[in-house]
Amino acid sequence: MRHREFWALVEEVFGAAYGRTLAADQVLGALGNRTAAQAIEDGDEPRTVWHALCDALEVPEARRWGTDTYRAAPPRG
Repeated sequence: MRHREFWALVEEVFGAAYGRTLAADQVLGALGNRTAAQAIEDGDEPRTVWHALCDALEVPEARRWGTDTYRAAPPRG
């Protein structure tokens, strides 16, 4: 998963404004008590950050990948 794909999913799954707010404000224990945005800035793998964000917010697997039926779910790393 690339950074642009991460941010596109954030906006698609959570909404443009709310998704950016979540990424900037939601502290995630799975990311060492950092936000998703901090983890991305620190160079963490976007796939790992995406899974941590979705897990913390209990996003069902069926909703995690947006509406693009051709989008492959990135494997957990």
